[in-house]
Amino acid sequence: MRVLVGGGSGFVGRELTRLLRGKGHEVTVISRQAGPGRITWSQLQSSGLPPCDGAVNLAGEEVLNPLRWWNENYKKDLFSSRLDTTKALAEAIAASSTPPKSWVLVTGVACYKPSLTAKYTEDSEWVPFDLLSRLVQEWEAAALLPETVTTKQVVIRPGAVLGRDGGAIKQMILPFRLGLGGTLGSGSQPFPWIHVSDLAGIITHSLESPPDGSAHPQVLNGVAPALNTNYEFTKELGRLLRRPTIFPVPSFVLNGLLGSERAVILTEGQNVVPKRTLETGFQYQYPDLTSALKEIVGC
Repeated sequence: MRVLVGGGSGFVGRELTRLLRGKGHEVTVISRQAGPGRITWSQLQSSGLPPCDGAVNLAGEEVLNPLRWWNENYKKDLFSSRLDTTKALAEAIAASSTPPKSWVLVTGVACYKPSLTAKYTEDSEWVPFDLLSRLVQEWEAAALLPETVTTKQVVIRPGAVLGRDGGAIKQMILPFRLGLGGTLGSGSQPFPWIHVSDLAGIITHSLESPPDGSAHPQVLNGVAPALNTNYEFTKELGRLLRRPTIFPVPSFVLNGLLGSERAVILTEGQNVVPKRTLETGFQYQYPDLTSALKEIVGC
């Protein structure tokens, strides 16, 4: 299978490329710079979609980039980096005389309103309620293909992506190793998460599965089956590292550092259930927090 991956040089993209190539698939990455096994976004728009059996978009400015202040320019970049690349791929697929069998977009769980009690499956209805949920709505809308295109459409909504080489863990591992880790906000907020290997696995499973015959996108929650809180995550990471976790970070500090619109990712959360993901037959490598964190910290 030939797979085209937008944003393939990022944290999730590297893991997906490794998995696909390990299974004998051919991968072409779309990035800012051309090179072996790569094309640029401008080449995609000028020359059209290269021959492929599946297309994936992972491109987008990092939301929790600690090097960028939360301002209007950053917000514009969050939207444009996702919407422009998604539209470019969707338009290239629609214009292709030989479109791919599958088109997978990876968005996020920010569409679900934070709650301590609600449980969200892929069938849960939602409406935008803040900046990030509006981003998800516009992002997923940008990926829609005309009904005349027979390509299977899949939307995967991951939680916090955990892994050794990037994502949420990369920014917090040093304070935890130094014994300076602690809960974020109250700690009682749900913490939807997934190991990067399982997210790559869900994407690959979607690419390899036959079409379901629906003209509408198949939505999959890209989260682990385990429902955890930030407190549980904090204590388990501290336990595996054999370090205390006695330095909580209050919500007002995170709001000041990140901006309140962005800090909600850390201070609030949702109980997200991968109901349809499990129904597809996908088998998780890391279904619980202990197994995932053991792999990441090398226990």
